Amino acid sequence: MQRRNFLKLSGLSTASLAITSTTGASVKKSSINTLDIDPDPLFELSPFLYMQFMEPLGVTDSSVEAAWDHTTNDWKPTVINTTKELSPGMMRWGGNMSAYYKWREGVGPRAKRVPFYNTDWGGMETSQIGTAEFVDFAKRVGNAEPLVCVNFESDGLPRYATNGMGQDRRGFAKEAAEWVDYCNNPSNKERIAHGFKDPLTIKHWQLGNETSYRPGKGFDNLTAAKKTVEFAKAMHAVDPSLKFIGWGDSGWTKILMDEAGKHIDYIAFHHMFDPGEGVSNSPVRNNEYRKDPAATWDVLMNAYKIHEKKINKMRDEAAPYKMPLALTECHYSIEGRNRCEVMSSWATGVSYGRVANLHERNGDVLKIGTMADFCGTRWQVNALMIPVPNGEAYLMPSAKIMQLYRHHTGKNFIKTSGAPSDLDITASRTGNTIYLHVVNTNRTDSVDLSLRGNNLSFTSGKAFEIAADPTYEIMSAAGDILKPKERTVNANEPFRFAPASVTAVELNIG
Repeated sequence: MQRRNFLKLSGLSTASLAITSTTGASVKKSSINTLDIDPDPLFELSPFLYMQFMEPLGVTDSSVEAAWDHTTNDWKPTVINTTKELSPGMMRWGGNMSAYYKWREGVGPRAKRVPFYNTDWGGMETSQIGTAEFVDFAKRVGNAEPLVCVNFESDGLPRYATNGMGQDRRGFAKEAAEWVDYCNNPSNKERIAHGFKDPLTIKHWQLGNETSYRPGKGFDNLTAAKKTVEFAKAMHAVDPSLKFIGWGDSGWTKILMDEAGKHIDYIAFHHMFDPGEGVSNSPVRNNEYRKDPAATWDVLMNAYKIHEKKINKMRDEAAPYKMPLALTECHYSIEGRNRCEVMSSWATGVSYGRVANLHERNGDVLKIGTMADFCGTRWQVNALMIPVPNGEAYLMPSAKIMQLYRHHTGKNFIKTSGAPSDLDITASRTGNTIYLHVVNTNRTDSVDLSLRGNNLSFTSGKAFEIAADPTYEIMSAAGDILKPKERTVNANEPFRFAPASVTAVELNIG
């Protein structure tokens, strides 16, 4: 559907796609809903709710290799600059690849680095991107906190422990402890000899990655929990200030906590799911979404409910232990070429707004979260796409949401009530600024809203809006219409949220 046809069908002008102040003359008072805002802080929101996850994906979806310029031995400027816009609070290194990653192959003089076979994703990785390069990237894109997933004895999986070339790829607790020393010990001779006088400083480490997802083939629950204790003790002996994330998905939380609870700081889980789960002939699979935009929209707007069930399950399991949760991988996983092109559509972006709001509502226990893989050349589940060989990197719709929220979110979550059914709203506060995250789940109609605060006086406000035809698909950096548009709002009058929009509102209070 072209933008002009969408406007005709919805009966909206181009101007009404922006947030605009409205008056009683233009909007019937009976049609205006009122949002009540309680300014009292409920809990602190973590800066790590918009974490990005980087993993070398081999020939499947070239990621770190595509982001690296081998002629200059540096990250490509287009990747650095685009990621700065995203401004992640945390960067994670690892994933499935961590089960056969040997960290020493990626440190030291480049000519002596050892390439490794990428068991899961195919091809050979050059190891030109290693620990120091990853930490450097995290610093240069906004001082993101680095998080590393260790080689956890290959998670007990023979396929990873010994690769197709007959190499032993297991990583043991001693090796993990040496990695910590290399990074964090100011006097580590090996790192200093490699040209890094100052520590690389990695404080967050994940022990076990999707360890429960291959039952009967790798570690069982109890073995993994005991290994978690072994690794944590060895690594803590080097640096007692480390923060550990233990694997607790698939019902593994109780045994993990009973055995290793005093050694870890977070419980890890992942959720890659089909937003059309349970929907007969789901329109989001393959490229069917182009045939029926309305049906696709309905599926995507309800996708958060599937994710909510998973989060609630993890909340219930972690509740007796009062342990924070770490969602270190999460995205839609849909059948279709390149993980399904619907992921490039703005409809998916709006649906991810609902996911981001869900994460905020669970921010009392969810302290690390994400909604995409980080970067690659073709998979639509990525936050950042890298056209090869020489294209300009750009952000996917899911990343547009993370970017918007990351730049316009308060420190403490606060309560709102009275939102109309079409608007999914969360709120937060820092000092005298109230932040609203508003998702208009109505595909064709705008929604007008008034604000009312408990003993609050709004003095001024701004809105940062992304609104577009839901069928719009971002395919390059050129002509990007998904950049947030700033609007001045009079918070003492009703204002309008465009159809199919995600908006961050900042309100100053007296």
